[in-house]
Amino acid sequence: MNKPLKDTVDIIGRYEEPGGVLPLPLYASRVQAGFPSPADDAVETALDLNRYLIKHPAATFFVRVSGDSMIQASIHAGDILIVDRSLSPKTGNIVIAIVDGELTVKRLKIQTNQYILVPENSNYQPLVITPDMDFSIWGVVTTVIHSV
Repeated sequence: MNKPLKDTVDIIGRYEEPGGVLPLPLYASRVQAGFPSPADDAVETALDLNRYLIKHPAATFFVRVSGDSMIQASIHAGDILIVDRSLSPKTGNIVIAIVDGELTVKRLKIQTNQYILVPENSNYQPLVITPDMDFSIWGVVTTVIHSV
C-alpha cells in the first residue's frame, strides 16, 4: 500500500521577462571543492541568471517545496524549483506531478507503460500510479534554488 502523498509544492509564480537584464560578473577561475587555490580577480564575462536558468520563458514556473521526501536529491523544504512545462518527462527526471488534485515533486520512473513516482527519502514508499488515480505530469524540474 502506498503512503499518501505528504509532500506538496506550491506554485509561487510564472517566469516573466524582466524589463532589463541583471548581468552579474562570472569569474574565470574555478572554485575548488577540494583543496583551496589562490583566487584571482579575472572576470570572464557577465552572467544573466535569467538567460542561464530559463530556457523556455513562456513555459517556466516557480514552485516552493514543502516536506522532506526528496532530501536525498538535495531538495529541501522551502527550496524553490524552476519547472519547465515544455519538456517531455522521461524516466529519471524529477517532475512535478498532479495526483488526485495534489501537486507533488518526485523522481519519475516509467516501467512498461506504468508510471511510478519515486521519493528520494527511504522513509517514503514509491507511488505506483493506477488507472483509478487522477494523474498528470505538470512539468519537469530543471533547477533547484537552495539557500545555504
